[in-house]
Amino acid sequence: MKFTMYYLFFLVSMISCNRQTNTQSVNSDSLIESQAMLDSFSNMSENIMVIFQDKKNNYWFGSHRDGLYKYDGRNIRHFTANDSFPGTKVEEIKEDRFGNLYFNTNAGLFKYNGIRFLKIKEVSGGDWNWKLHPDDLWFKCIDYLGHLYRFDGNNVFKLKLPKTKLGEDYITKHNYNTSPYGIYCVYKDSKSNIWFGTAQLGACRYNGKSFDWISESDVTELHDGPSNGVRSIVEDKNGDFWFNTEYKYSIYNNTYIRNDTSKQAFYYRIKSIGCLDGSKEGNLNEYLSIIKDDKNNLWIALYLKGIWMYDGEKIKHYPIQINSKDIPIYCLYKDNKGDIWLGTHENGIFRFNGQTFEKLAI
Repeated sequence: MKFTMYYLFFLVSMISCNRQTNTQSVNSDSLIESQAMLDSFSNMSENIMVIFQDKKNNYWFGSHRDGLYKYDGRNIRHFTANDSFPGTKVEEIKEDRFGNLYFNTNAGLFKYNGIRFLKIKEVSGGDWNWKLHPDDLWFKCIDYLGHLYRFDGNNVFKLKLPKTKLGEDYITKHNYNTSPYGIYCVYKDSKSNIWFGTAQLGACRYNGKSFDWISESDVTELHDGPSNGVRSIVEDKNGDFWFNTEYKYSIYNNTYIRNDTSKQAFYYRIKSIGCLDGSKEGNLNEYLSIIKDDKNNLWIALYLKGIWMYDGEKIKHYPIQINSKDIPIYCLYKDNKGDIWLGTHENGIFRFNGQTFEKLAI
């Protein structure tokens, strides 16, 4: 995978920096919800790392340094370390089947039951704690050392990706102080298998029995220094997986005959749409975020090059600019109605209005 230089500032800052139950039996410290209210989106943090809409249609926005926000359609509530929410950096938000919410923060993993935030104490997990259950929740560990969390509704098991020859060879040959196993994203596919996008070793699928790696040259970055890594994963309508736009990987698409059957490869690599602007030698092929909308279009976010929509045939570019200058962006999100939202590093929240992305300022 080519290392895109305009990601460098962002990546260096990033590196430095279950069976569910509806009871409150989790070992935790309890924190009461506060009532810090804001009157508009313009008073929110300008750096939004994650967007999520819960089953009650509340929106949650996680900031890189300013805590957590909730928008219920009328009011905006701010949770910070000064009142009820101890984390300043929020990287993941998930919901269980009972409607409890979970926030992965720099202060740990927290459960919100609608009244209180409960800090969930982790349990050191061994190989026997690697299990796959449809109700479990999975989170990356913000130490970026190859750890991750599996929450089964009662306990959070801190697990670690098994060592690989590629990973150990990298550690031996390269003088760099971060782990190539660092997990940048976690994704559940249509078969309920769990995928992990890593800093430099590509993507790994856990199916409950084995760890299957995709370590082709377009998804690995075996060099010193910061890497874009696999920061987002999506499965399209055909069962093909996207880690960048150079290639796509057929996993569950029976249209393709599996290659390299002598090695029992579990994927088939297919040349994809390449550079998003159509150039042969461009570098617009790595992304920070990718989602699939309700019409099966793919939406791709690049750090300083806007949003790109691919409908299976054509690519359309939506520049994200302030005063005619491209701005750094971070995450895409599709809400319960199918609307597309965008979180940025320095310019707050945008939403797609059918024609363009407009900044929210109500």
